[in-house]
This record gives sequence, structure tokens and C-alpha cells, in this order.
Amino acid sequence: MTMSNPNTEAPLVSTAWLADRLDQPNLRVFDCTVHLRPAKPGPYVIESGRADYTRAHLPGAAFVDLGQDLSDPTSDLRFTLPAAAALAAAFGAAGIGSAQTIVLYSSTSPMWATRLWWMLRGAGHRRALVLDGGLPKWLAEGRAVVSGASQHPPAAFEATPRPGVWADQQAVLAAIGDGDVCTVNALSTALHRGTAELHYGRKGHIAGSVNLPYTRLTHEDGSLRSPDELRAALADIGAATARRVICYCGGGIAATLDALALVQIGHPDVAVYDGSMSEWVRDPALPMALGDTG
Repeated sequence: MTMSNPNTEAPLVSTAWLADRLDQPNLRVFDCTVHLRPAKPGPYVIESGRADYTRAHLPGAAFVDLGQDLSDPTSDLRFTLPAAAALAAAFGAAGIGSAQTIVLYSSTSPMWATRLWWMLRGAGHRRALVLDGGLPKWLAEGRAVVSGASQHPPAAFEATPRPGVWADQQAVLAAIGDGDVCTVNALSTALHRGTAELHYGRKGHIAGSVNLPYTRLTHEDGSLRSPDELRAALADIGAATARRVICYCGGGIAATLDALALVQIGHPDVAVYDGSMSEWVRDPALPMALGDTG
């Protein structure tokens, strides 16, 4: 079910909702598309979605480059969250203001839109939304797109960081064996089990974590599954009723789709491990496991 009120915590809006509001002056729409291309050594190389945006995007939408403009340039981990002041400045330069309603979408996986939504959520923005189904659903419905490029004017963004939205390595380590915390791996089952050919440097998953691949949360058109379906999937792994849930993946991107699903069903305490496997595997002392459990 797609929610339509941007003043609530519900993160999704429908294509119909957005189509009716594209001309509102306080609304700003952003294409967040990124491509991950398989590579060896892997697991992937990053390709900006700017060319896709230039070919076809929603009317009035601007492009935001997650890898280039909204990642910490001092970190050797890809897509690392910038410090609060730097992030606020980058948001403002992109045209994201604290008082505006921000709608985010991707032409590929919705995880790119949910990544930016989670970043805004962590920075205290309460009018950030994700377009359910993104550009593919918009196009499938025969809605208009335009080519070329446009940019929103700079805006004032005041960060008011929300506690508990991000988890660091120590918090994830402390969660191992803690029955109140459910740590969820959003990567594929093969990566979780350690049977995939490509990996992040060590095969398997963070010890004690459970697996809910982000791809199971959406329909084929990229739209999110119903709250009942999400609740059932999250209940199967113990996340729906856990006091706190920490989501991770390879680099803090796919994890935000699992986090969005948890917010969508009303879970009150959800965090994303920004460094995720890319950081965890670097320290051989940090425990990992193979298979479905452990």
C-alpha cells in the first residue's frame, strides 16, 4: 500500500500522487540512479546514472550523484556517509531544503532512492519520500518523461541528526548474541551463505545475522510489497518483533531497502550499518559465518 501523506513517517508515495503534484512549488524531485557493474577483482564497479537521467527523467526532476556528491571523499569505502556539516552543505547545494517535500526515485533498483531517503531521514528531514516503483512504473503507466538536464536552485538545509538511525562497527559487534537486537543482511542468499563466486573479501555474513535479500521486498516492477507481505517476511527472520534491528549489506545501500520495509510496517527502532561488509571484512578478528545460521 502506497501512502500519500508526506507529513507521516510512511516513506512511499504513488506515481498518481506525484503526477498530481509535480507543479507544486515546494516539491522537489530527484533521480538517484546508480549502476553497479560486476568486476574482478570485485564485487563491482560504480557507474553514475547521469546518462540515463539525461535520456529520460520525470518532468522537473534533477539528478543527484550519490557516489560523487553525497559520499565522503576522504573515505576509502564507497558511498560512506559524510560528516553532518558536509552532508548538509551537499544537500543544500543539490537543492534539497529542510522545508521542502523531497521525492526520490531511480531508473534501476529502488535501493538508490531508499539510500538517499535514509540519509535524509538520518539528517532529520521529515518530508523525504520514495516514489513507489520509480521510473519503470512511471513509464509502464504511460506517464510523460523529458530528456536533457535541469537543476534545482540551492536551498537551505539545517541538519538535526536523528539518534539511532546509523549503526557503527562497534554497535554491530555488540549486537552479536544480544537477543534484543536482530541484525539483518540484505544481500543475496548466496552471498549470505558464502556460496557466491564474488564476495567482499571474506565469504559469508556477519556472525549472528539473518538474511532477507532486498530483492524479496519488491514486485517485478520495483514497487514495494504490501505491508502484510513485508510483515510476514520480516517476522520469518525475527525482525518484525525485535526491539531493535540493524540492517547491513555490502556498502550501506541495499540495507536501506530492508530498513524502509521495517519503517513501512511501523517498526520503531531501525538502524543501518553504513560500513557494512566492505568495512567488516577488513578486520580478520571480526567474526563471520557461513551457511544460513551462525
